[in-house]
Amino acid sequence: MQKFVNQKEKMVDESIAGFVNCYKNTVERLECERSLKYSQAPIREKVGIVTGGGWGHDPAFMGYLGKNMLDAVAIGNTFSPPSAEAFAAAFRAADAGRGVVCLFGNFPQDIASVNAAVSLVSKEGIVVKTIISNDDVAETDQSKRRGATGEVLLWKIAGAAAALRYSLEDVVLVCQRALDNMRTIAVGLASCIIPEIGRPNYLIERGTMEIGVSHHGLMSKETCKLRSAQETAEIMLANLLQSITLTSGDDVLVMLSGLGNTMLSELYILYNHVEDALRDRDINIYRSMAGNYFTSLDMMGATLTILRLDSELKELIELPAFPAAFDQFSSGWSQKTESIQ
Repeated sequence: MQKFVNQKEKMVDESIAGFVNCYKNTVERLECERSLKYSQAPIREKVGIVTGGGWGHDPAFMGYLGKNMLDAVAIGNTFSPPSAEAFAAAFRAADAGRGVVCLFGNFPQDIASVNAAVSLVSKEGIVVKTIISNDDVAETDQSKRRGATGEVLLWKIAGAAAALRYSLEDVVLVCQRALDNMRTIAVGLASCIIPEIGRPNYLIERGTMEIGVSHHGLMSKETCKLRSAQETAEIMLANLLQSITLTSGDDVLVMLSGLGNTMLSELYILYNHVEDALRDRDINIYRSMAGNYFTSLDMMGATLTILRLDSELKELIELPAFPAAFDQFSSGWSQKTESIQ
């Protein structure tokens, strides 16, 4: 396994420790070592914003801790859910008396951990509301749709709403509206190596690609012959448009994320074709993003997320945010100079 590793069974904990040391001015480790918080949290008179999930999706989840974004996170083992104790510690760290919103993916074990943590902290008087992200369109049954890269946009919107001192109920409402207007599709070109076992968890044959593959490299919708970038962009967009209705004049945010081992140059090529296809449909790209926002270890491939915007969602997207791993968010999200703690 060609990786910078000491002992593979300690890779997760050593990675978390290095992240905290690297961004010590922004993040802190809690007594529960699989829970981290923004150094200024909890923030007075603000709803707390929390997420959590398995390790291996850098910069998600801990990279989005910071001003006007996430207040605390819980981290599990590789592609495994955090414990209930880790979520509970994150809830306590984020709560300033106005309640906490927890936004996380639609995976049964994650749901079980969150529910158990909510039960624990409710006995302490902490109110937690949950939003379960299900933006991945690979699963046709909406109740089984997984959370995917669109979670990043939910964290951005929730963090901005909380920074603007929305009530707990209003943060939930605007996040749910964003989720209802957002969809994601992934295409995998090569699988990832699981550090603990030193080999891929499955294989994508050379000359093929998987449509609707999950961040964990499982449960793909379709395997087909490797297509050109233009054809791939059209396939991804067609899958999204089966699940979200876009009409002439709509404003959207387009996010292309690599899965960990895809060059930015490739994402830019895909983006060209996505923009062309949306322009042909008279859809206005209000904001566009390309980079590694939600990865899957060293998997090769990309995700495409589209969020239909209204005036309120635009305002929340534009509010500057300062997550630990993305300094460019402070200027990249907005031309405004003011910011809110």
